[in-house]
Amino acid sequence: MSTTKPATRPANPRFSSGPCAKIPGFSLDKLSDAALGRSHRAKVGKDKLKAAIEGTREVLGIPENYKIGIVPASDTGAYEMAMWTMLGERPAEMVAWESFGAGWVTDAVKQLKIEHQVHTAEYGEIVDMASLNYDNDVCFTWNGTTSGVRMPSGDVIPADRKGLTLCDATSAAFAMGLPWDKLDVTTFSWQKVLGGEAAHGILILSPRAVERLENYTPAWPLPKIFRLTKGGKLIDGIFEGATINTPSMLAVEDYLVALDWARSVGGLTGLMARADANAQAVWDFCDANDWIDNLASDPATRSNTSVCLKFTDPAIADPAAFAKAVQKRLEAEGVALDVGSYRDAPAGLRIWCGGTVETADIESMLPWLDWAYHAELQAQAQAA
Repeated sequence: MSTTKPATRPANPRFSSGPCAKIPGFSLDKLSDAALGRSHRAKVGKDKLKAAIEGTREVLGIPENYKIGIVPASDTGAYEMAMWTMLGERPAEMVAWESFGAGWVTDAVKQLKIEHQVHTAEYGEIVDMASLNYDNDVCFTWNGTTSGVRMPSGDVIPADRKGLTLCDATSAAFAMGLPWDKLDVTTFSWQKVLGGEAAHGILILSPRAVERLENYTPAWPLPKIFRLTKGGKLIDGIFEGATINTPSMLAVEDYLVALDWARSVGGLTGLMARADANAQAVWDFCDANDWIDNLASDPATRSNTSVCLKFTDPAIADPAAFAKAVQKRLEAEGVALDVGSYRDAPAGLRIWCGGTVETADIESMLPWLDWAYHAELQAQAQAA
């Protein structure tokens, strides 16, 4: 293979898995209507926060009887809030097949110290979700951002479960179909699939989750930032735009703009199609080259957003060093930024394929990946 550099470059080389690429055509002047310098409790602030909540409901197809709140500290804050306020009423099934799921396991086992069962799988694999006891609470990620492995569906989650399902959907929302009837608590951050600005989380509660909150008091103290009830009743204001703490109205405006763009490309169906096309371009590239492969072992569980890749060439003596060298070449050429695998994941690359990424940019980047691989292989052979 020639090490001649490709002639075409991606128009947007940003393939980071978070914060992710902004919507196509984004510019700061699109945020000129932001309620800057105004109280988030003034009518203009409340109206924008309410529009963000209802826009989320509309685009994602969330049932009307589910509560949606904007909370602090990104997806992490939203998921921590759910665990600390709802877990402990019954045993928990803690599920992890990548680093963020492993973090939720640590909280349940070492911090909350609740009765639990831990179910894990290696990077590239997934836990047998059908084997879990859904009469317990079940904590899991829908899409493993650091492993590129996702739930194929929610079919194995029983409708008549007695426990709650707590789903971290931060790299899945707006790119994958989420079965709301199977999810009692769902969290995500808009910095992922819609390319929003960081630090805000979304917390979605089913009626069953609200019932748990109103009828169960954890044994541990709760900091103010986690409290969702008062006097045994849900604080409804949190789910109507009266946020727990002060949000960034600039970030809220950015999310509203992204929601408008999502509507313009066909809503959830259009967003899913865009992510699918992006991921398929990478999968086809892997099929055409025997030196690279998807980290997800089962095609049915391949993520269409955080596509994780591994180098399979047996001639590579040090996969971690090789992957970093390839990443460095791509970044130096300005054709693929922030595509290294997550620090806890196996050595390789991670290419974000969510809907804000243009398929043409993926297709323009992949020949550069081929170039970088062969150039680095040649350089290492010469050095030896």
